[in-house]
Amino acid sequence: MLGKFILMALCLLILSCEKRTQMGYSGHGVEAIDAKTLSKYAPTAIPKNLSTEIEAENEIRSTGLGQLTPDGKEMFFSWSVTGVRQIWKIEGPKSFPIQMTGGENGTSLEDITNDGKRLILSRDHGGDEYPSLFLQDARNGGELIKIFGEKKIKVSYLDQSEDGSKIYYRANDIAPTTWGIYEYDITSKKRELLYQGEGYWYIVELGQNGEMILGHALGNIAREFYLFNRRTKKVTPLLGQGEEESYYLRYSHITGKFLVLTNKFDNFKRLYSYDGKNFEAITEKLEMDINSISIAKDFSRILLRYNDQGYYKIKAINGKSYGPIKLPDFSKATHTFFGSTTRDSRYTIFSQAFYNRPRVSYVYDWKKGTMQEWTIPSSPELDTSHYTNWSLEYYPAADGTQIPMFVKRPKECEVKTCPVIISFHGGPESQSKPGFSPGAELFTKRGFIYVMPNVRGSSGYGKEWLNSDNGAKRLNVITDIRDSSIFIKKHWAKNGVVPKVGITGGSYGGYSTLYGMTVFADHFDAGVARVGMSSLVTFLENTAEYRRYLRETEYGNLKSDREVLEKLSPINYLNKVKSPLLIIQGANDPRVPAGEAIQFQRALEKNGVKSSLILFPDEGHGVKKRANRTLSTGHTLNFFIQWLK
Repeated sequence: MLGKFILMALCLLILSCEKRTQMGYSGHGVEAIDAKTLSKYAPTAIPKNLSTEIEAENEIRSTGLGQLTPDGKEMFFSWSVTGVRQIWKIEGPKSFPIQMTGGENGTSLEDITNDGKRLILSRDHGGDEYPSLFLQDARNGGELIKIFGEKKIKVSYLDQSEDGSKIYYRANDIAPTTWGIYEYDITSKKRELLYQGEGYWYIVELGQNGEMILGHALGNIAREFYLFNRRTKKVTPLLGQGEEESYYLRYSHITGKFLVLTNKFDNFKRLYSYDGKNFEAITEKLEMDINSISIAKDFSRILLRYNDQGYYKIKAINGKSYGPIKLPDFSKATHTFFGSTTRDSRYTIFSQAFYNRPRVSYVYDWKKGTMQEWTIPSSPELDTSHYTNWSLEYYPAADGTQIPMFVKRPKECEVKTCPVIISFHGGPESQSKPGFSPGAELFTKRGFIYVMPNVRGSSGYGKEWLNSDNGAKRLNVITDIRDSSIFIKKHWAKNGVVPKVGITGGSYGGYSTLYGMTVFADHFDAGVARVGMSSLVTFLENTAEYRRYLRETEYGNLKSDREVLEKLSPINYLNKVKSPLLIIQGANDPRVPAGEAIQFQRALEKNGVKSSLILFPDEGHGVKKRANRTLSTGHTLNFFIQWLK
């Protein structure tokens, strides 16, 4: 009897393993995919006329926000005019841009050394998100001098010394989940380990006499902070220990007091003064988050960026008295952003975004009270003034909650039924915002209504909304995906004609698409999922190890919450898929491994469902290179035209 029981147990184990092998995979990155699979799902060409049209849209471009040199005379910025994001320089307002970096991999500007002599740059390989740090001569350009970078090691720039002679960065080269904080001496080219800790550690701000504020991420939202003295190696708890609150902390102008941005005491984030024990509110209570602050080095001002229902607005206060400071009039812009301020606190970069023209960067001179446009956006041979504006609308969830959505609606769709594309954002702690979107315009010019919901779990609507989908609570609100289609099909029908509805999104939006096409299959007529998770279990098992615990705080723990994770995994509902599906994925993705897309596609093929997978071998978490963007956009557009028009 015992032998028979053991035999049955072994059989069950074998069957379980066989099922797990069919649905599972191991690792992330292009090296985890065999050549046959890469070849089978390689991107194919799109029609020439469509490629030409999309390339024309790709010609519409604006620069990154940029950073000024310490003297305010030059600006460095990122720009993808070559098809890949590289670093450029202008030597004054609207001057001719000089290209500083090049090559097939994108480059990011991390900082300019405080003496103005060098650029601090980062660059990964094929979107793998394991970048190396480099220095480059700010005057003459030339070769990149490597600070640090190794295969499969995550490196992040943190800060620099007052004189710009030392660079601070973090890396998980000790162990995948252990972060070391290093000081790199530019002259000697030697590094020193200052601190190491399990989990996501970083420098928030350098203080005086060897003191610095260290931050430790408890998840994607919650943070705790410590004072660290590099001389004595003493670590003193400062804020957030034993809590799970959203905090952002900086030094204030008063020794022993700090500035803290938090929503601990309210549904929305406000700025407070904190003395180590007590909080005192600085900004007024409003029904909107302050989601970013910038503090002038001399504390002459603090810039505040508010998120007002998806629209960015800025205010300024004095960094010592906290009284209001007048800003230039930015009211006509859809969004207003602030960038860096020079170390002498005189110049600040501002930027304005509109729905019908590319973003522009300005430099404001606080001493003279003048603002100059520095960068010139371009839209060659295209008139963007006719672009359709976004409207903020709402749809009811099953429990009556009003869900905000931004809608771009062609004029003809006011009188006739038009197909609808519902695009869900990533994160999930992110937010869809209205703005300049040539990609969305490609759809509206073809008679699609383009919709961007901000379902529960999105940022920008208070912490109750943000936290409403954490862990098992996601089961209660994931129906917001379904309810968008229910509302649209019922209320946007014209003359008895019900609109066809497509679903799309990237990252968590890709997951939302796969969930919509499986669990809510009756409500969507076609779907395009980009870099989305097909199984929350295999996703957490194979995502880069350094970020796993950050995502478990959002989705659930692999051990204790496995049942919930399985319930929320689209791959467990493959038998429900009934409409065509296109999946787009980067092979180098360390966040959502390509195995998520491959295992889902193979299962669909086995079930005989109309589906296809496009696997870009030189991309990571999203499609960045211009030629690949053209293919991705073209295939998406053609797919929705085929199945929704």
